[in-house]
Amino acid sequence: MIRLDTELVGKMEEAFTSLVEKEMTMPPIMRVDVPDHNGEVDIKSAYIKGEDSFAVKLSSGFFNNPAIGLPSANGLMILINSRTGEPLAVLADEGRLTDLRTAAAGAVAAKYGSRDNSRIAGILGTGSQARLQLQALMLVRPIEQVFVYGRNDEKAFNFKQEMEQKTGLHLTVCDSVEQVVGKSDLVVTTTPSKEPLIYGDWVRPGLHITAMGSDAEHKQELDATAMGKADVIVCDVKDQSARLGELRSSPEQQERAIELGEVTSGKHSFRQSDEEITICDLTGTGVQDTAIARHVYHRLLAWEGVKDERREV
Repeated sequence: MIRLDTELVGKMEEAFTSLVEKEMTMPPIMRVDVPDHNGEVDIKSAYIKGEDSFAVKLSSGFFNNPAIGLPSANGLMILINSRTGEPLAVLADEGRLTDLRTAAAGAVAAKYGSRDNSRIAGILGTGSQARLQLQALMLVRPIEQVFVYGRNDEKAFNFKQEMEQKTGLHLTVCDSVEQVVGKSDLVVTTTPSKEPLIYGDWVRPGLHITAMGSDAEHKQELDATAMGKADVIVCDVKDQSARLGELRSSPEQQERAIELGEVTSGKHSFRQSDEEITICDLTGTGVQDTAIARHVYHRLLAWEGVKDERREV
């Protein structure tokens, strides 16, 4: 019923635009760390003034889970009536909606930040989000070739096989992050890394990077030298990126950073030439969760209406 497509990408564009054009309440992310099991739980929400509903989302990431045959991500969303506070729906999606809205946000970042003729994609990471980010890129750019790096060789090989079959593209597993960065037009980082993966010496003119793995104070995917090399830095929410994302380790870049909603609304441009180096830092926002929960709920209502009409026939 819900899938990663251009309609969902459009919903995420609208969500980012609402961050700068509409009055809203979006509290800081609440996070519970579970260090004994390499886990964390985030709670996000956002109410957009005038909308009849909003979501509260609980998502977890337990990064030892793959070793016991379980996915790292899980969670659910509750859609709440804005007038009465009554729950309208509990979307127990096991983190699927978070994955989809994150991937759609990656498509928005690439649409505005990468060169129009970007054909070679680089993916860092081999998990479910890496898979979705590649598919998201294909919605907005004419991707023809993919380079991937993962710390686990077996997982990287499985990723290659699965995504070649699913997308029809040719994937190459690289021996290092530097190789991926050096060969790609645009790179997406999808890891929970606690230390930098990409360094400024590797970054060349025209490259776009979407970094979406850092969403906590202890995470980082981009070295400060890579951030300094960028001509344009965009993030989903500036204060949030400074606290949890890549701007945390590059405070000197905070003043010049702009928000993605300023780009989607037309207030600011992202890429202005093919030679520019661009970076987009995505930490994940409550407004994205509200947007996808409302989207799913309305799709459910429409589906129920179709079923009712069929019963009457």
